Amino acid sequence: MVREQYTTTTPGTSLERPKNEYVYKIGIYGWRKRCLYLFVLLLLIILVVNFSLTIWILKVMWFSPTGMGHLRVTKEGLRLEGESEFLFPLYAKEIHSRVDSSLLLQSTHNVTVNARNSNGEVTGRLNVGPKMVEFHGQQFQINSKDGKPLFTVDENEVVIGTDKLRVTGPEGALFEHSVETPLVKAEAFKQLRLESPTRSLRMDAPRGINIKAQAGNIEALSQMDIKLHSSDGVLLLDAETVRLPKLPEGTRGGSSNSQGLYEICVCPDGKLYLSVAGVGSTCQEYSRVCQ
Repeated sequence: MVREQYTTTTPGTSLERPKNEYVYKIGIYGWRKRCLYLFVLLLLIILVVNFSLTIWILKVMWFSPTGMGHLRVTKEGLRLEGESEFLFPLYAKEIHSRVDSSLLLQSTHNVTVNARNSNGEVTGRLNVGPKMVEFHGQQFQINSKDGKPLFTVDENEVVIGTDKLRVTGPEGALFEHSVETPLVKAEAFKQLRLESPTRSLRMDAPRGINIKAQAGNIEALSQMDIKLHSSDGVLLLDAETVRLPKLPEGTRGGSSNSQGLYEICVCPDGKLYLSVAGVGSTCQEYSRVCQ
């Protein structure tokens, strides 16, 4: 322990100051100083390397004040130019392309678009797969550019809002249930055919059914019976010639001379037959066909 001595003197006397027995050196010397300089140099090297890597990353990733690479931050949101690949789900309020280009969504498996409510539940889903396109929702609707519904599908019905529905397949259209439409028309210079292979075909209308062929024939073919029934009106055949070529000819006991003229007769059960025309009615004479 160092002891310090203090000496008091009176004015007029002089005493010599005692010499310091110990000398203190302030600072770092020797191997400590070399280690400190080496540590500072190492920090400078690390700082320069980090700064160089930061500059390289900024240059490679195309960082700029407005965004990164093809990604730009604008007032309306994010703008992404070129092709981009998303490895995880993308959540966005609105996605649209530029005015002069189309929007392309591509995936190696499928593309799925989900709509969720405030609770996070999926309310609508559109899945585009390699073999089919699926839509899950309460209603599916396609509108025109004017906002007019063109095609609407829900659990109860399918509504087609266009002025004309055109089916171009060679087999036509197959309906398992009823179809309600004001007009069924074939394409120009093509035939219109309504067929029920294993069941019946029925056409109902509250104010009438109009079947018209402007440049051809109308044929009704059936393996069993064809019935024309009118509950309140009459059955009117309006034509220049009405032919029933396969009506049976009535017969009678004796022979008669036929001049090629016949009379159409009706049995009590509604069956039609032909009888040889005479001066008067000959239906009674040729009524054996009704037995």
